[in-house]
Amino acid sequence: MSILDLPIHRLDGSPSSLGSFGAKAYLVVNVASKCGLTPQYTGLEDLQKRFGAKGLSVVGVPCNQFAGQEPGSPDEIATFCSVTYGVTFPLTEKIDVNGDGRHPIYGELTKVADTEGTSGDIRWNFEKFLVAGDGRIVARFSPMVAPDDPAIVGAIEQLLG
Repeated sequence: MSILDLPIHRLDGSPSSLGSFGAKAYLVVNVASKCGLTPQYTGLEDLQKRFGAKGLSVVGVPCNQFAGQEPGSPDEIATFCSVTYGVTFPLTEKIDVNGDGRHPIYGELTKVADTEGTSGDIRWNFEKFLVAGDGRIVARFSPMVAPDDPAIVGAIEQLLG
């Protein structure tokens, strides 16, 4: 089964999968609303606006495993993202990205190493994974790599052609 076929609910509770977003490329990011990196939502939304028509879907995956920085309910998360950052990209249900309860999507994503050779557990909020439309995990980026970093933008451009 491809990573794109693994079931995950949308933030509103409806059943879904990454593949249901119908993109040529996916930037999957574990997000949180009370983190020092939360302003990265702006850059993620900019990527969605810049590349959405070309086939990119940013997918925000709320997670509360890092210092309790995503404590909100689905409605609170949706309102925060929309009102504070104008987020238009899809958000999934809140999940675990590490540990025994790790969601199967992150079971696959964490097998891939970033450019520094780090694989395994997610280190913090806003770790980013670029996934091709065929389900290949193309790249992994540290939480400290901003969404507008040339490495991320270049990888997206290369994948979208």
